[in-house]
Amino acid sequence: MKGRLPRPPLFFSLMKKEKPFYYGGQAVMGGVMIRGRNSTSIAVRRMDGGIEVSTRQLATLYKGKWREVPLVRGVIALIETVVLGTSALMYSAQISTETEQEKITPGMIWGSVIVGVLLAVVLFFILPLLAARLLDPFIASSFLSNVIEGVIRIVFFIVYLAVIGRMKDIREIFAYHGAEHMSVNAYESGAPLEVGTVMKYSTAHTRCGTSFLLVVLVLAIAVFALLGRPPILISIASRILLLPVIAALGYELIKFEAGHSHNRFVHWMLVPGLWLQAMTTRRPTDSQVEVAISAMKKALESDGLTAVADTVR
Repeated sequence: MKGRLPRPPLFFSLMKKEKPFYYGGQAVMGGVMIRGRNSTSIAVRRMDGGIEVSTRQLATLYKGKWREVPLVRGVIALIETVVLGTSALMYSAQISTETEQEKITPGMIWGSVIVGVLLAVVLFFILPLLAARLLDPFIASSFLSNVIEGVIRIVFFIVYLAVIGRMKDIREIFAYHGAEHMSVNAYESGAPLEVGTVMKYSTAHTRCGTSFLLVVLVLAIAVFALLGRPPILISIASRILLLPVIAALGYELIKFEAGHSHNRFVHWMLVPGLWLQAMTTRRPTDSQVEVAISAMKKALESDGLTAVADTVR
């Protein structure tokens, strides 16, 4: 018929359809950071009792087309979590304590990131390897040696969480971690973001970074087992060089599990991570939940959304 535009092909319509987006974040000093589509929102409780809320635009790397490529997106997500998380922690420390410090520069952030990553690699990858190699004279199987190394690594991680969890400042961060999960759970359930309502939700979440780290530690056992038992220097190099690969695989697995959590088999796969979250989250106070809600609302506002989700975007 004249004057009528042809209907676009079905595949074109599907390509134009907006992909689902899942909000998440992390706890910071005295507050919560929520990651939106194009920005991060940070809410921090000031010493005078007020709440400081700020928004920062995301770099193209964290929201560009590479962020959608399987495996590549896992590496980018790891970089994003470490860099943005460090920046948010440094900023929140200034706000929550109201200290006059130098302006946070990219050099300070990257310096902290490098030191933190090196310490994590040494503590959770190099030391378990060296500990397992001490037992090599008594172990004939290279596979068993790698399994023992992996078990030592997981034990180190759990002990580390138990030790830092006894520190007052860390306990407060863990409470804000719980508040962050509760606000995300409430939003994804379509509930209003009000303190009384959010307090009814769980402090556990399937997309938590704690679960991701556990998945990475378990996957590392399988990946390193494929390498056998090479000389110690090659083994150390492999633990460092293969970490991004393992993180990428872990990201894809946790993403799949979170999207299929209603499947009974997948649900049981999620259970260990949810159990471990009991060590990194605490039941927050109303005041802490209020801060998490402020961060969540600001993130939604920045994305042009309301504080109640009719469906998960």
